[in-house]
Amino acid sequence: MADAMDGGDYTNPWSKRPDGTFVFEPDYGTLRRLLGVPLYLKAPTTTGVPALALDVWIAYELRRAGFDPDAVWPRATHPRILPGPIARLLEKDLLPAKIRDPLQARLMKEGNVKGVTHSSASILGKNYLKQVDVIMTDWATGPELLISTKRMDSSYGKNAPNRVEESYGDAKNLRLRHPLAALGFAFGLRTDIFTKEPETADWLLDLLAKLGREEDAYRATCVILMDYGQDVTLPDDAEGSDDGEDRSAAAGLVDQPAEEEEPVEVPRSQVEQQLAELPPVRIDHDRTPASLSPATFLATLVEHVLDQTPVNMHRGARLRRRDAALQRAKSS
Repeated sequence: MADAMDGGDYTNPWSKRPDGTFVFEPDYGTLRRLLGVPLYLKAPTTTGVPALALDVWIAYELRRAGFDPDAVWPRATHPRILPGPIARLLEKDLLPAKIRDPLQARLMKEGNVKGVTHSSASILGKNYLKQVDVIMTDWATGPELLISTKRMDSSYGKNAPNRVEESYGDAKNLRLRHPLAALGFAFGLRTDIFTKEPETADWLLDLLAKLGREEDAYRATCVILMDYGQDVTLPDDAEGSDDGEDRSAAAGLVDQPAEEEEPVEVPRSQVEQQLAELPPVRIDHDRTPASLSPATFLATLVEHVLDQTPVNMHRGARLRRRDAALQRAKSS
């Protein structure tokens, strides 16, 4: 279903204000639909599907920004984790068909080909491997952008301290080994926290803002406030279960990717019917602090990557910003 929302024809997220500053305009319509998928599937939080909706959307926004689609993980198509050079090798017909076709078939069929594809990606920090949810990397550059996501739909007072503590340690671990990378943290939070536990909500938003201001932590942080009605719940919410992240890498210092199911072809008509049946989800912009907005978050990380690389790299992303500037000049 996620593939149907990410068809590869990306609109330009950038616009330019009269004062010369650039504004990143996220596609919130796609975000709302993706957030409706785990509700439609009634996916327990322990499956990781609810948190995956955030990962897929952020990766989609990075492709909208003009970055190489094969360098941004999770990819828009299966396999979700695949080194860019291998993807380009398969796409550009640089291999004879008798070699390329069986290799491509194996990569598509098998969830994990050791050393090549994985269902999740782990990056070595200063002291341990850390599963990172959204990555932009290449063999030539190493990790350039690392984004961790968390999601909390219930049991806020019980889970919030653990989520923040883990995120702070992860930031230190990754930043010390990759000081030039754009390191970000996105937090999905259900809006009923403001009525159920308002003090916890204030505490969380304050800490998220501070995490994005520390020199040796994240470059940017954001909160995505999700409103999907009081009568809708995700399975296992009552137990306050975890956000579904596989913590085996951090615990054992060894990457142990989960098994990934083989993709199944679904008729387009069936996909469109399922999309039409997705439960409605609203993004609460009014209660989102400006410093924690997804728009500010994405703009900060994209601009950091461009600032830290030569002008002959990430040409697609640079051209997208230039096009926004030219469009503004024409309309003036």
